[in-house]
Amino acid sequence: MITRTLEQIHKMAGGINDISAYESVEIQGVSIDSRSISSGNLFVPLNGEHVNGHQYVEKALQEGAAASLWQEDIENPPEGFPLIIVKDTLEALQQLAREYRGQLTLRVVGITGSNGKTTTKDMVASLLATTYKVHKTSGNYNNHIGLPLTILSMREDTEAAVLEMGMSSRGEIEFLSNMARPDVAIITNIGESHLLDLGSREEIANAKFEIVSGLSESGALIYNGDEPLLKNKIKNIRQTRRVLSFGRNDTNDLYPLAIRQGQNSTAFTLNAASDEFTIPVLGNHNVLNALAAMLAAKELNVDGASIRKGLGSFQLTNMRMELVEGSRGEKIINDAYNASPTSMKAAIELMEGMTGFRNKFLVLGDMLELGPQEWDFHEKIGELIDPGHITKVFTFGQLGKAIAKGAAKKFPSGHVLDFMDKAELIHQLRMHTSLNDLILVKASRGMKLEEVVHALQKQKDPIDA
Repeated sequence: MITRTLEQIHKMAGGINDISAYESVEIQGVSIDSRSISSGNLFVPLNGEHVNGHQYVEKALQEGAAASLWQEDIENPPEGFPLIIVKDTLEALQQLAREYRGQLTLRVVGITGSNGKTTTKDMVASLLATTYKVHKTSGNYNNHIGLPLTILSMREDTEAAVLEMGMSSRGEIEFLSNMARPDVAIITNIGESHLLDLGSREEIANAKFEIVSGLSESGALIYNGDEPLLKNKIKNIRQTRRVLSFGRNDTNDLYPLAIRQGQNSTAFTLNAASDEFTIPVLGNHNVLNALAAMLAAKELNVDGASIRKGLGSFQLTNMRMELVEGSRGEKIINDAYNASPTSMKAAIELMEGMTGFRNKFLVLGDMLELGPQEWDFHEKIGELIDPGHITKVFTFGQLGKAIAKGAAKKFPSGHVLDFMDKAELIHQLRMHTSLNDLILVKASRGMKLEEVVHALQKQKDPIDA
C-alpha cells in the first residue's frame, strides 16, 4: 500500500492548504469507508448519491486515520486534525493514484471486454505469480473509484499488476487506461452488455478499444481475433504497437486444436505447443480466456513450465463457473455473478456438451442492461436450448419469461417452467432434482440467483421451514 508523508500526499493529490504543522505525519494506505479504517490510513470522503462522506471524517480520524482529504466547497471542516483541502476529493483520489503509479517500477496488464474480464484477470495473475510479485484487482474494483484504490493498495515492491477495467459509457476505459498505463492490454471480446447505454455493438467495441490510449509505446495489444469489430480496428495500431490475437479460428496467433471437457476441468491442445494443457474450470469460453492469459504471460517473459503451473493452480472469483454440490448430491454450476447473451450462450453450450449425468437442468434469469431489444435477446436464448441435451428449463424474472417462451417452442409440455417467486423456484427444483443431476444457475447479478444455489446446498427447503 502507499506509504508517504502527508507533505508528499499533499503534493501528489493537489492539496491547496497549508499543512506545515502536519507535514511529517506518515500515511499508510487509503480508505473511503469510515467503517473499515486501519491505523495510519488516509481517509477520502466521497460525495455519493445518498451519503456525503465528509460527515464521517471526524469519526474516521478518531478511529485511527492519520489524515483526511476535505473538499473545499464543503463547509465546517473539523478543527485540530490533519486535513488536506482539495478542489474535489474524487479527482484528488484519482490524481494520487496516477502519481503513485508513476512512481512504481512494475509491469501492468490491463484487461477489458464485455465478458471474461475477471476470469482472465485471475488467470493472468496466476501465471504471473509463478515469476513475479503480483497484485490484482480485487472484487469489482474496476471503475473510476475502484481502480485508484487498487493502485494505491499495491505494495512498493510489486513487480506486476493485473488491472481489470470496466465501463458503462464512452471515455471511461480511456480514463482508466491512462491512469493504469498498461504494458499489455487485453480485450477479451465484444458482447451485448451496455447496449442500453451505448446503443450498438459497434459503440461497445469503440469503448473497449479505448484501452489502447494508455498502452505504453513498447506495449502489446492482445485481442479476440474472432471478433470482426476488433479486427477492423487494429490496422492502425499495428504500426505503433505489437498486436497478438487469440480465438477459435486458425487465423489467430493462438488457437485451440482440440478441447476436452472433464467433470470439473477442461483440457486443450494448441497450435503453438505439442503438449496438452489443463485448467481447473469448465467451458470452451474459458479456454479462450486462458489463451489471452498465456499470450500476456509470454509478453512478460514467463516460461512455458511456469505457464503450465499457473494454469493448473489458478482460482476463479466466486460465482463464475463455480462447481459446487447440493445437499442431495446434485452438481451445481454457480455462474450467477453476471450474464449477457454471449456468456449465456457459452454456458448453455457447456451444459449441452457435458456427459455422465442423469439429468441436466438450466436455471436462467434476466440479463440486464440490454436496451430496447432485451425481450428478443432473451427469447432467442430460449430458442437455442436443445431438448436433446437439456432435461428441463427453469426461468426466473420478467425477462426470464421470454427465455421460457423461446424454449417452449422446442421442449415438450411441462419441461419449461417460469417463476417470479424465488422460493417457489427453489421448491420446484428440489422436487425435480437429485443425485447425479447437473444444474446450471445463471443470470445478471441483480437477480441474486446465488440464493438459489445456497438454498440447494442446505438440507431444508425454505418453503417447508
